[in-house]
Amino acid sequence: MAEQKERNLLKTSVFLITLAVLLGLLVFSVLAAITFGNADISIKEVYSVILRELFRLESLSDYSQGPIHDVVWLIRFPRVLLALGVGMGLSVCGSVMQAVVKNPLADPYVLGISSGASLGATLAIILGIGSVFGGRFVGVSAFLGAMATSFGVLFIANIGGRANSGKLILAGMAISSVCSAFANFILYLAHNKNATQEVVNWTMGSLANTSWQEIYIILPIMLLGTIVFWTQFRNLNLMLLGDETAITLGTDLHRVRTFYLILSSLLVGFAVYAAGMIGFVGLIIPHVVRMLFGTDHKKLIPLAALLGSIFLIWADVACRSILKNAEMPIGILCSIIGAPCFIYLMVRRSYGFGGGNG
Repeated sequence: MAEQKERNLLKTSVFLITLAVLLGLLVFSVLAAITFGNADISIKEVYSVILRELFRLESLSDYSQGPIHDVVWLIRFPRVLLALGVGMGLSVCGSVMQAVVKNPLADPYVLGISSGASLGATLAIILGIGSVFGGRFVGVSAFLGAMATSFGVLFIANIGGRANSGKLILAGMAISSVCSAFANFILYLAHNKNATQEVVNWTMGSLANTSWQEIYIILPIMLLGTIVFWTQFRNLNLMLLGDETAITLGTDLHRVRTFYLILSSLLVGFAVYAAGMIGFVGLIIPHVVRMLFGTDHKKLIPLAALLGSIFLIWADVACRSILKNAEMPIGILCSIIGAPCFIYLMVRRSYGFGGGNG
């Protein structure tokens, strides 16, 4: 009994220390990432602009406007914060999706959300649908496509009885195939190389061209969604045990599963709206955390949120730095970085996905 108590205390201490370290790394990553870019701006100038904007210091009034101010405050800083929010949202949604469908290979796009978003973007770019939404109409159309696909999957999975993890996966695969077929059919008929190239570029993801107006919306939504899922760790742990076991314990997972899917789809939809398609983050980050800290979602959700944010911030820095006077699509880089790391971790460490809570 005493040994078990000491072991639990040690695990809690390691978790809290890791949480504090990752939080410190996140703050450092945000402050460091702002200093990277193609524009030749010194570190002193970067932080002078930030201090001027945050604290309105009169001694730094020279940095209140001009090209240096615009590059740092209007381009770099919002971009870093968007990477933080999107990385957090995708990682947390990946953790939740894997629990909801009891599939360790699931990610935020497992229910056809990516195909729905891609169809929405294709309709916007090729046919101009959604142009009434203004300059971000492609992102808005992708968001609407992602949400429509999610609700379609839920509707199909509930036909003939309550949805379960197996029916959700099958419904997601069916909807995904239909959306991909329609998107490819539209591209085939368009015969427009420029539009086709724009669709391809959008599906590769990018954190460029964001603004503070978007950050004010997306970052609070991602934070709130993460907190909500963190409070639901008991139900998420129960999902790993299966519906039958959960019912014997007095919990019906059907309603909460539907709620989790809708909330996850909402978060992923906003990520798609702001950054296009960025895959792999929601798959690898939860796996890394599970391998190191077990499957208990009380630990998994906050650690995945922090690690996902840090990962995407530095992936974006690499995208801006690898190619001179050009930018690599972040979706490509995430796959290049993520796949070898995932393989290494799988080879080096035994890994289980199920009822154990680590």
